[in-house]
Amino acid sequence: MKTYYAKPHEVEREWVLIDATDQVLGRVATKAAHILKGKHKPQYTPHIDTGDFVVIVNAEKIRVTGAKAATKEYYRHSGYPGGLKMETFARAMERHPERVIEHAVKGMLPKNTLGRAQGRKLKVYAGAEHPHAAQKPREIKMEDN
Repeated sequence: MKTYYAKPHEVEREWVLIDATDQVLGRVATKAAHILKGKHKPQYTPHIDTGDFVVIVNAEKIRVTGAKAATKEYYRHSGYPGGLKMETFARAMERHPERVIEHAVKGMLPKNTLGRAQGRKLKVYAGAEHPHAAQKPREIKMEDN
């Protein structure tokens, strides 16, 4: 028996749609990262991007558990001395809800060229409309836990 390794030109990609309405942020992010990596496919190969495209809609309706809405903080730095910027989850959701999901999913992907390629296949939209109808994304139902 030989171990099968997928070749980059053999990978067939699908489009997957996830509705984030009333879903927990971490659950949606883990599901999206799993699909972006391609771990749901039998031909998964760790060093090849075998994942599918993921479209997440209704990012503005995502929720977090506990007191995270008030206590969870996002940091970024301008690169200048004293340039540390901070905002809470609630403030980030007001300003740019799609970035909250992108940040959560990015943290679950590999920190290398492969992870960046996988991250580019994630498309997040605040509302219910998305411009990827021509790709005929198949909707994934999130299991309520």
